Amino acid sequence: MERVTLKDMAKELGVSVPTVSRALKNSSEIGEEMRKKVHELAERWNYRPNPFAQSLRKGAPKLIGVVVPDIVTHFHSGVIAGIEDEARKQGYSVICANSHERMADEEKQLDNLASLHVEGIIACLAEDTTRYDHYMKLYEMNIPVVFFARTCLSDQFSSVVANGVRAAYEATSHLISQGCRRIAFIGGPNHIDMVQRRKHGYIEALREHHIAIDRRLVRCESMTQEAAYQSMQQLLATEVRPDGVLAINNTLIYGAMKALKDADLRMPQDVKLIGFTDDPNVAYLSPSISSVEDQAHRMGERACEMLIGRINGDLKIRHETIAMRLVFRESSL
Repeated sequence: MERVTLKDMAKELGVSVPTVSRALKNSSEIGEEMRKKVHELAERWNYRPNPFAQSLRKGAPKLIGVVVPDIVTHFHSGVIAGIEDEARKQGYSVICANSHERMADEEKQLDNLASLHVEGIIACLAEDTTRYDHYMKLYEMNIPVVFFARTCLSDQFSSVVANGVRAAYEATSHLISQGCRRIAFIGGPNHIDMVQRRKHGYIEALREHHIAIDRRLVRCESMTQEAAYQSMQQLLATEVRPDGVLAINNTLIYGAMKALKDADLRMPQDVKLIGFTDDPNVAYLSPSISSVEDQAHRMGERACEMLIGRINGDLKIRHETIAMRLVFRESSL
């Protein structure tokens, strides 16, 4: 069944499209009898107005675009929920797009959103994005952009990130306090600023506790479960087999955890594990996973607040940091 339009209803009733539109809005210009006929037909045909088309016709679209690397992860879905909640409060609708961690897809999605006349875009970089001319194109088009988590071009665009340095420092220090001395760091590509921040916190904790930094324990590959699984397998096969692991997101946590279980290693007895995730499911795994909670929903809310402020004329470039929260569970205690 095709979507019903105002034109369809006007044809059925033998009136003009503007008449149907005004009747649906209960305009006093339309007689009560005609208003009743239009509403009855709309209900019978299950008519639903298109808010996007309406806003475009008015010349004042109230749309925000969001581009994320992987929409199915708990972190990104949490950020999107925060964006949607804040956008709704301020009268905006949200269109979400997935880059699948590929720069080519990211470029295409940004172009699509620009074609839809969104008023602004909130974005998190794909893991293989190493040049940023597609964002400079938006800058030149005066389309506001706010980054979250993974950012670039800090002189041109505002951003909201987590306090990754401090959180990774505290997580690593926790593992050290539990007796770990060979702590592996499983992250993503080194060019991503989020990875850099968390790796810096990990290194600072080792230095402060006078533990030698062994680069063989640092694995910064693709941010996929398979990559984390393989990295963990390789680490377990070396002479510096880790007794602790810090993974920088939930995707990597699950890959590392599977490798440990496949090697018949126990957590936390043989290897202690802590990761960055807002996923509530980690509390119900066996063992339950110690985690650094990203406060994803709050990050989304703040990114949306900043973007709408920019849309409304606040031209100041802002860079804000959202605090993280450490929750220690069975995997590291």
